[in-house]
Amino acid sequence: MKTLIHPTAVIHPGAKLHPTVQVGPYAVVGDHVKVGSETVLGAHVVLEGPAEIGAKNQIFSGAVIGSEPQDLKYNGAASWVKIGDGNRIREYVTVNRATGGGEATLIGNNNLLMAYVHVAHNCVIEDSVVISNALAMAGHVHIESRAVIGGASGIHQFVHIGKLAMVGGMSRIDRDVPPYMLVEGNPARVRSLNLVGLKRAGIAEANQGQVFQTLKKAFRVLYRSGLPLNQALEQLDLLADDEYLQHLRRFLQMSQADGRRGFIPGRQLQVNED
Repeated sequence: MKTLIHPTAVIHPGAKLHPTVQVGPYAVVGDHVKVGSETVLGAHVVLEGPAEIGAKNQIFSGAVIGSEPQDLKYNGAASWVKIGDGNRIREYVTVNRATGGGEATLIGNNNLLMAYVHVAHNCVIEDSVVISNALAMAGHVHIESRAVIGGASGIHQFVHIGKLAMVGGMSRIDRDVPPYMLVEGNPARVRSLNLVGLKRAGIAEANQGQVFQTLKKAFRVLYRSGLPLNQALEQLDLLADDEYLQHLRRFLQMSQADGRRGFIPGRQLQVNED
């Protein structure tokens, strides 16, 4: 089968496209770009290398992937963008390469990045993440699987967003967002558990009911008890020891490590007390 390339597209001889890749009008694919099977590149898409893009991705008109990082420290080192399978990358999304040599900006599988999303250098987006329109993330942001990020928001560099978290639209995210929580505002605050996301993930179903109840108890300890952080974490240790609670506890502890930004508080959690 011949590669389905529009005659106006420009493909560098050093690019490697699977024979089933479709390339739309006026798209540009540069050197050191590899594209997997059944991926569709829309009109005016620009792919710069080094970049690896997996199978069955849809990249819509005007997206630019693999361009140099917007980082004054960048010195021309060979860095990467690596994208998995089954992603939908909508119009005018930009994904920059990493800053350091041999480093990569990473996007996993089955994510939806809506129009005008910016993914900066060294970011990591895991799997099944939904990012709404016109969101800008700075460098080294890490978004765990199944998070949902509202549109017109900004995410500070080095922030981590936990799995199955939800960020409301037009929020300013300057610290870590704990897993399973709903965060919104400027300044952002934890408002509740991400009940809709947890139900969609099946965690509130009958066979996961105990997990759901444990997370509700954990939320009350963290955000309604008024306990300082160290005491709240001690209380979490007394709850059921399932994988979801373990992940939440580990995430909160790592957020307090050197070099991390801490995590977004709720109305009562005293994150700075000893």
